[in-house]
Amino acid sequence: MDFYDIFVAIENSPIGTWVRNSSHGLPLINAAHIIAVAMVFGTIFVVDLRLLGLQARNRAFTRVAGDLLKWTWAGFALAVVTGLLLFAANATTFYSNTQFWFKMGALVLAGINMFVFEFVTVRSVEEWDTAPTTPPAAKIAGLLSIGLWCTVIVFGRWIGYTKGWNFSAPSEIDLDNLFFGAITAI
Repeated sequence: MDFYDIFVAIENSPIGTWVRNSSHGLPLINAAHIIAVAMVFGTIFVVDLRLLGLQARNRAFTRVAGDLLKWTWAGFALAVVTGLLLFAANATTFYSNTQFWFKMGALVLAGINMFVFEFVTVRSVEEWDTAPTTPPAAKIAGLLSIGLWCTVIVFGRWIGYTKGWNFSAPSEIDLDNLFFGAITAI
C-alpha cells in the first residue's frame, strides 16, 4: 500500500463519507475549524507580543502564558479534530494540493519552534520573566511563531480556493439557503 492508498482509505472511511454526504456537517465543521484556529492564533499572538515586548510588559511572561495557553490548547484540540474531519471528507484531493502541504509544513515548523522555545529558551525564564524586555531567543521565537501561524492561516484559506471538490453536493443541500438551513437543523 502506498501513501495515496492511505488517503483513499481515509476518504472512503465511514467518517469521511459521513462528512462529505452530510447536508450540514461540512459547513458546521468548517465553521468550528475556523473558530478553533482563531482561538489558537489569538491566544498565541498575545503571548508572542509579550515575548516581543510589545504587549503586557508590566506582567510576568509566565503569568501571561499561564492565563492564555490553556485556551490555546483547547482551541488546538478542536482545530485538530475538525481539521481531521475536513481532511477525511476529501483526502485524495488534498494529496495533490500544494497549499495543503505548505500549510502542514508551516504547522510542523510552528511545532518545532514551540518545542525549542519550551525546552531551550524557557529554561532561563526566571532571569527575564518580569522584565519588560525579553532575551533575543525569546523575541526570535515570538516572531517566528507569529510568522508561521500567519502562514498556516494563509495557506489554510488558500486551500479552499484551489482544491476543488471531487464530489457533488448531496441533493438535500439547499445551496441558496445553506446557512439558515444549518441553523434550523440544530
